[in-house]
Amino acid sequence: MEIGVDRALSAGRFLPKGQEDGHRKYRTKRNLKLGGLNMITDTFDNKSEEIIKVCRSDSAIKVDACILTFSHVILKYVLETFQCKKIGDLYSSNGANPVYVFEYENRCFAVYMSCVGAPACVADIEDTLSIINTDKYVVFGGSGCLNKDIARGKVMVPTEAYRDEGTSYHYVPASDYITIKNADVVAKFMETVGLPFVKGKTWTTDAVHRETSANFEKHKADGCISVEMECAAIQAMCDYRELNAYFFFTCGDLLDAPKWDARMKKNQVKHTQHDSEHFDIALELARYIVE
Repeated sequence: MEIGVDRALSAGRFLPKGQEDGHRKYRTKRNLKLGGLNMITDTFDNKSEEIIKVCRSDSAIKVDACILTFSHVILKYVLETFQCKKIGDLYSSNGANPVYVFEYENRCFAVYMSCVGAPACVADIEDTLSIINTDKYVVFGGSGCLNKDIARGKVMVPTEAYRDEGTSYHYVPASDYITIKNADVVAKFMETVGLPFVKGKTWTTDAVHRETSANFEKHKADGCISVEMECAAIQAMCDYRELNAYFFFTCGDLLDAPKWDARMKKNQVKHTQHDSEHFDIALELARYIVE
């Protein structure tokens, strides 16, 4: 069955003269694919083997939890503040990405700087399983804001993630949203330590330059308060791999305005994704979830 404007396209409307025949061939192939359920949302496959398997090493170093940051500034702060020991590397064509461990309050934690974007970020977490032995990952970083009443720098705790990316569909069946399973744990921690925060849905997207006004309005109306690039995919992978992710975001640039607003001055660090105080929050959260 053809849907919406495709009916007009199939009839040859909106097409330059001379292209109708080629388009009909395309439509025939597309309809066969639709009939065979070969859409992007049908890519979840738990029936056949993975070709490139995730390696879980018996020699992986036991840690209580792993903290991942997206900020080179925060990683520098961690290396300067704690006695960190490099225990391995995550490799890609971009180069080696070190994984470190350090002691804090009689606990052992791992830390590394994640790649930005769902595919690389998820693959990094999977690759850490050959280096460290833990099922707990604290994930924090900056996000765009969909509600002008939420100030820059405010802690945001996602409860559900809209799956506007491709990675998550390889790990769990298709759905609009995925539930962030440990949202209540993170919220309880924030309440326990007295940190102001706001809970709400998040919009995970692959295309930062395609956050259109119509999509913004749609997601805001649906209860999303933030937009970022990894949350849905990480949660899906963790569900599949039986890992636990604990998320919070640093509220940043504003989409809920007549014109996009970065809401920060040049070289500003405080109340941004590079704010070291938010690593301190992540570290205390990591300690909280293992006690």
